[in-house]
Amino acid sequence: MKAFLKNVIDGLAVDYADIRAEEVERTGILYRGRDLDEMERSFERGGCLRVFHKGNWVVSTFNVLDDSLVELAEEMAARVGKLPSAPGMVASLGPHDETVPLALTPESDAETIDPRAVPLAEKHALIRHYNDILLAADGISTTLSRYQDVHREVAFLSSEDRYVNQRFVDTGFSCTAVAKDGTDIQTYSDSFGKPLGFAALRNREPVVERIARVALDLLQAEPVEAGTWPVIIDPLLAGVFAHEAFGHLSEADQVAENEQLRELMKLGSRFGVDELTIVDDATMFGERGSYRYDDEGASAERTELIRHGILVERLHNRQTAQQMNEPPTGNARALSYRFPPIVRMSNTYIEPRSRQLDDMLESMERGLYVVGSRGGMTELESFTFAAKYARLVEHGRLTKMVRNVTLSGNVFETMKNIDMIGDDLTMFGGIGGCGKEGQSPLPVGLGAPHISIKGIVIGGR
Repeated sequence: MKAFLKNVIDGLAVDYADIRAEEVERTGILYRGRDLDEMERSFERGGCLRVFHKGNWVVSTFNVLDDSLVELAEEMAARVGKLPSAPGMVASLGPHDETVPLALTPESDAETIDPRAVPLAEKHALIRHYNDILLAADGISTTLSRYQDVHREVAFLSSEDRYVNQRFVDTGFSCTAVAKDGTDIQTYSDSFGKPLGFAALRNREPVVERIARVALDLLQAEPVEAGTWPVIIDPLLAGVFAHEAFGHLSEADQVAENEQLRELMKLGSRFGVDELTIVDDATMFGERGSYRYDDEGASAERTELIRHGILVERLHNRQTAQQMNEPPTGNARALSYRFPPIVRMSNTYIEPRSRQLDDMLESMERGLYVVGSRGGMTELESFTFAAKYARLVEHGRLTKMVRNVTLSGNVFETMKNIDMIGDDLTMFGGIGGCGKEGQSPLPVGLGAPHISIKGIVIGGR
């Protein structure tokens, strides 16, 4: 493959060029209630060719890997050479040659981790079993249960003679239960997904049973009372907050293109309490956002965005790193060969500290323990998130469930209102992902420990 890719971009009269080729195999199975709605397998091959000269990019995607790509590359080089010069350069990384295998633990082997080695009937039996657990719960009217796996092999070569060949797997399932009592309908969903192969999806019955139980409990829950509440947010919602409300602000292409954001996101600014450290780390083993090299051939890194409450770094691709005179962080990612890489997060999380959940609860006279995320929106430093549900905290104890919980406020004020950070970091994957500039869902990881916040605006009745 390297020789073929080298033949395409060798000798182009441009400042920089790269080519990325990939093969993708997918399996998808979907149940709606008792009906098998989809069962599909697919294979595709394609790539993305980029040339850069005097500050300009020309990008093309392709589905056929043959000698016609040589002519395409020459046409692109001629086109970019005629464009007016623009500011900008691409950070140089130098030559390299590496083939990265699937990440294996000492207990696993290629057959365990590679979903292509598992018969389709076995995958079908697993998701049907989980779907049947939901349907067996009295009060669950219907379900939506999905299985998916993806195997990708990606080869990258740059005009610096930097070659990387990597393999990835992404395997997971999601389940949604719909509970009904008269005209009252409540839904609850959860998912599990890690790049650890099919075997990691077995024995997840407790996850599925909880989905049905919470959906039924929501039928009895009352709407939350609106107001400003002290809250404890669970690791999933805290991880979503770190990703959505702050992580996107740290993507350097956003900063470079937005003068207001450049002023807001000055390195050295205080954005949180001393205990707060937020990290983006693509080197973590077994997480959905992990990789050895990004889609520009840059090494994966552990990047501290906030250290002890201070903004210290941001996420870069090669061009933004050169533009801002900061080191590349290995965060240029593309959803597939149909897209050029852009600056994206990998695994974003809040570092744990020393407090236990019991400490947080005992310190709270009346507040909310807020669980999960149904989505939300951010606008620069403002955010609004919908939680899956919450429980009242009364005199240090969890009491009744409440629903229709939304949280809103200013990102930076909220981070300064954190008063306790737990010791129980939990990372999440699932089968969804992050969206940006039409590239969705990109596999990412996120997480946090439990977080206690002195006050946050809660919307409700």
